[in-house]
Amino acid sequence: MPATERRNHSARRESLLGDRPGAFASARHVRITPMKARRVVDLVRGLPVDDALNLLAFAPQSAATTVHKVLESAVANAETTEDLARGDLVVTVAQVDEGPTMKRWRPRAQGRATRILKRTSHITLAVEPVAVKPEPKPAKKAAAKKSAAKKTASKKTEKSA
Repeated sequence: MPATERRNHSARRESLLGDRPGAFASARHVRITPMKARRVVDLVRGLPVDDALNLLAFAPQSAATTVHKVLESAVANAETTEDLARGDLVVTVAQVDEGPTMKRWRPRAQGRATRILKRTSHITLAVEPVAVKPEPKPAKKAAAKKSAAKKTASKKTEKSA
């Protein structure tokens, strides 16, 4: 899809993908706690789509089925709206936001009641082609520490000589 047509998309797409090619899908008001869903989503972030789907198919967590469906939807969106090949896609954005919390009451001893919080989640996954994936930046601090260690080691050898 040309960039001129892509600008007509939603602000949500703009915040997730910007002007890069790709697609996203989201599931809102899913009845699973965000903490449990984040455990599963963290497994697939950065993986190729086929590897991520295989991992989700056999993951023991209950959130894996929902995340699997959302990922399938994102891949289908990329194939149909952006004409992208399934084999080239990588999961770039994987986030779980907290949805509305349902408050319920449970009777307790001596006529008291305690509140039960039934949490919901908003799961969002975005896929992009491999060629568009940004390269990780090298760690400058680690290189600086290594060079500093070499300098101190060379100074110690000069003093002992």
